[in-house]
Amino acid sequence: MGVEYVSRVPRPPLDGLIDDLYYLEGVPPYARLTLPPMPAALLIVNLGSPFLIRAGTDVETAEYADGCVVTTPTRALEFGYQLRTRSVGVHFKPWGLAPFLPMPAAELCDRPVTVEQVWGRPAIAELRDRLATAEGPHEMLTLLEEELMQRLGDAAGLGLVRHTSRIIAATSGAVAIDDLRVSAAVSSTHLAQRFKELIGVTPKRLARTYRFAATVFAINPAEPIDWAELASSAGYFDQAHFGHEFRAFTGLTPTRYVEVRRRFLREHPGHVMDGWPLPTD
Repeated sequence: MGVEYVSRVPRPPLDGLIDDLYYLEGVPPYARLTLPPMPAALLIVNLGSPFLIRAGTDVETAEYADGCVVTTPTRALEFGYQLRTRSVGVHFKPWGLAPFLPMPAAELCDRPVTVEQVWGRPAIAELRDRLATAEGPHEMLTLLEEELMQRLGDAAGLGLVRHTSRIIAATSGAVAIDDLRVSAAVSSTHLAQRFKELIGVTPKRLARTYRFAATVFAINPAEPIDWAELASSAGYFDQAHFGHEFRAFTGLTPTRYVEVRRRFLREHPGHVMDGWPLPTD
């Protein structure tokens, strides 16, 4: 049995904060999936059985019934599913979650929380009820978009962080942090403070994540890979530096990552979830 996936970009002004809204239903390709860090934040409103998240090997697995909120992570997340999953969600740009949070993003860094902890039990219960009675994925995404429009608030410093983050994104993380400070016309301390408040990580950490993501997406697991050339073109000091970053972000060596990706492609060719989630090693 496959997975149904429907997504769309929201209308302005949400499109400046969000990459897409999505609907997901079906049987995941694996009972446990590892999600390496991406320069993005995530909101999931769960409409099926509770799922599990483990945020790093040094923490215990936690259960999420109503869904979860994840700020831009610095470590891989392991998701565990029962037989089926059903949810709607939001892929935020790194800065995009801030206007919907009642607390600094830094408080949630690598600490996924339930939607109830962010929006309150009555609000998420009402939203889940309305989603559950909607007449299909497109109506569900419209309801989610309306909820986000109603909750859209102000976030001090958002313009600064958005401007600077877009520079980081445009260079795939290959930008000097001092150049960011000059472009933003603020001190490096002020810039780092705003980033941690609104994204959860510093500009330097976000740049590392963008560079890693761009490098991984440049890998074609179906072809031979010149790791030295890949590391050099991505701006890593040497192949050892590249390997260290790879393990820090995924828990895997580069060669093991490719083996796992090839397993996914071999066992589930053309699957809608192929591309970033990995079978948990």
